Amino acid sequence: MKHNYDYDVIAIGAGSGGLSVVERAVTYGQRCAVVERGKMGGTCVNVGCVPKKIMWFGANLAHSIDDAKSYGFDVNNNGFDWGKLVRKREAYIDGINHWYHGYLKDLGIDELTGNAHFIDPHTLEVDGKRYSANHIVISTGTVPTLPNIPGAEHAITSDGFFAMDRLPKQVAIVGSGYIAVELAGVLNSLGTHVTMYLRKSHVLGEFDSLLKTTLFDALQKSGITLKTNTQITHITQRNKQLDINDDQGGSQSGLDQVLFAVGRNPDHDDLDIDKSGVEVDRHGYIPCDLFQNTNQDHIFALGDITGRAPLTPVAIAAGRRLADRLYDGQADRHVDYKNIATVVFSHPPIGTVGLTEEEAKKAHGDAVTIYQTEFTAMYNSISDHSVPTAMKLVCLGESEVVIGCHVIGPGVDEMLQGFAVAIRMGATKKDFDDTIAIHPTSSEELVTMR
Repeated sequence: MKHNYDYDVIAIGAGSGGLSVVERAVTYGQRCAVVERGKMGGTCVNVGCVPKKIMWFGANLAHSIDDAKSYGFDVNNNGFDWGKLVRKREAYIDGINHWYHGYLKDLGIDELTGNAHFIDPHTLEVDGKRYSANHIVISTGTVPTLPNIPGAEHAITSDGFFAMDRLPKQVAIVGSGYIAVELAGVLNSLGTHVTMYLRKSHVLGEFDSLLKTTLFDALQKSGITLKTNTQITHITQRNKQLDINDDQGGSQSGLDQVLFAVGRNPDHDDLDIDKSGVEVDRHGYIPCDLFQNTNQDHIFALGDITGRAPLTPVAIAAGRRLADRLYDGQADRHVDYKNIATVVFSHPPIGTVGLTEEEAKKAHGDAVTIYQTEFTAMYNSISDHSVPTAMKLVCLGESEVVIGCHVIGPGVDEMLQGFAVAIRMGATKKDFDDTIAIHPTSSEELVTMR
């Protein structure tokens, strides 16, 4: 029985995943719409990857000014204008938002503005109007969470960081994941006194031990105060500043901001998802298989809402492959969730792909061989700003297939992409060794390690 739906596919959420699936689907002649209640581009464009990277560039320039003196330049740092950087950043983002509107219109994709609510498994209500679709894609992402402690309403999350109109003098950051270390590095580099409250004794808990240890030491050496095995228990506002107490009996007063980077929650509270028949897990994420299928055969989920590999390029790849499969007959088209490379824009930055040493040894035991090196990059060797570089290759079996690559140091964010291609293609340590090095670079160490 043929149904007369308004659209072939509606994507809920105009972030990286939702936009990608309709952009690809419309090229296959499908009638497409995307629902968005906020700004186009979702978290990544507005309060994530894009503004974060701009702030990271600005923070790096602060170090470059100091490094210039070591290279013989007579320069002085006469101050930093936070407001100017923020205005330039927001103008850049506004340009992306505006471009998307015209781009979607040119493609023939309808924008539905407002909150989406399921009426039934094939029907959504948006701003009082109902729309039906043969396929529906849920790509609403996640939102940062605040803990349930007294005074938490006075704190901010990463969203609040991007809303700050002035550089704070003193900040406490709670969290040890990539968002926490990235924002701590930016603020510290630009002149804020930063204290990090870590639930355990390290940062980046799921990352390779080399990366965790090297970054921990670098954060501490940069002047960031690291309070390990310590959590904030109470926040009090006093005269527009904040006082805090922790579970080790410590306290701080006169803080400009307390920032929590302790996780994110799936964003579907207003969706009436129960009316769709889609199941969610105990954390609220939408389980799906490698083909983005939910338990409803016409409803799909992709991006951070699935709780799997919460990275912008993953959502984009999943959206495009889903459209290829549904509308172009590519029956086996799906994302390979193994060997996904990622970068942490900490100070210094981190690049990682594949299994950590710990994961590899747990899975393969003595069949794992580790190659590792630590050094000071040439650029930093004559500057007064000491920055570590460290690299590790995780290899498996007699042929030493490279199953993990973990790097930290200046420039690693740009060097990892090519190595990720090689690892995905099954490169061995011998393939690395037989590759002629580019000299003098830090990346050559990955093909000359012994």
